[in-house]
Amino acid sequence: MNFKYKAKDPKGKIVEGEIEASDNLDAVKKLKNQKFSVISVTESKKKLKGAKVQSKDIVVFSRQLSTLVSSGVPIIQSLSILESQAENKSFARVIARIKSDIESGLSISDAMAKHPKVFSELYVSMIKAGEVGGILDTILDRLSTYLESAAALRDKVKSALMYPMIVGGIAVLITIFLVIFVIPIFKGIFASFGAELPFITRVVIGVSDFIKYNIIYIAVVIGGGVYGFKRYIRTQKGRKKVDGILLKLPVFGIILKKVAIAKFSRTLGTLIKSGVPILQALETVAKTSGNKVIEEIILDSMKSIKEGGKISEPLKKNDIFPSMVVQMIAVGEETGSLDNMLFKIADFYDQEVDAAVKGLTSMIEPLVMVFMGVVIGFIVIAMFVPMFQMGEIASKQG
Repeated sequence: MNFKYKAKDPKGKIVEGEIEASDNLDAVKKLKNQKFSVISVTESKKKLKGAKVQSKDIVVFSRQLSTLVSSGVPIIQSLSILESQAENKSFARVIARIKSDIESGLSISDAMAKHPKVFSELYVSMIKAGEVGGILDTILDRLSTYLESAAALRDKVKSALMYPMIVGGIAVLITIFLVIFVIPIFKGIFASFGAELPFITRVVIGVSDFIKYNIIYIAVVIGGGVYGFKRYIRTQKGRKKVDGILLKLPVFGIILKKVAIAKFSRTLGTLIKSGVPILQALETVAKTSGNKVIEEIILDSMKSIKEGGKISEPLKKNDIFPSMVVQMIAVGEETGSLDNMLFKIADFYDQEVDAAVKGLTSMIEPLVMVFMGVVIGFIVIAMFVPMFQMGEIASKQG
């Protein structure tokens, strides 16, 4: 719960703010630990809104905090500096709450864990390893590098698909406009001549009439389908089924596999290099994989290690991880350089994703243009063929 407070700071200045606590007594205790003289504490009726923090905010925060900590600046003072410099006000409030919790006795990782929408489980696990190992500045630097690489990979895929999506969306909107608004006008013109229309024109007009007179039902069916699909993929069975289908899609499935391998390798390599125990690292990687099929494969690797086996053994039993990846992981396990081998795999697959995305873009663009030409051309031909026939009829009548 959140509590509003009014108190005097150590210098005698009256300050007001909010603090998270289990009850009023806990709130007073936390304020006294901060050397505040409490004047009043009341429960805040205003709920804390979810912070809208972007990945770039986290990267900058990690870089700056790493620099401050490595320079010998105490963590509380470092957080105060970053709070005052944060451009994102939501993130500034999160930093303030983390600082308050640390002052109340919580560890840095536990304070960050209270904000799961801002700091992922992977982030918190690495911070915890940094606290235990006394290398928090190094861990923060690695986190920044990891987040930058992950963001770059995500941006590559997004930017490559943006143009085809925009062009495809425009094509759909043009088609809908022609079907709903333009074709009915031509229908009225054709009806005034009373001549029999060509089959292609009757088909287009029939489709136009169906959409125009059933638009509400079509919208309801589409909306219901989208809602039902979202409910389905929230279930364990549905999520696994959909994720499995995505990985088997032609072209797109190959890219998704390469993205998954790059993410798996870089995440696991970063966690291991940061001193996170292998089982905890694999559990974190599984939860952050974003794909139920891959998550289960990683969990199988955990079982293998618990039984005295190796990570690479369960990876051989599926068609997600290529033999080259499995062999490199096996060599890394044998030589004790698994983290370095994982980074090499991640770098290689980052390049593979880049090449695959460029190939996909060059293939999708002409396909979208062909789609636009065929659909819009079909409608235009269907409308103009009877116009020529009517011209002939009018000339004969004249």
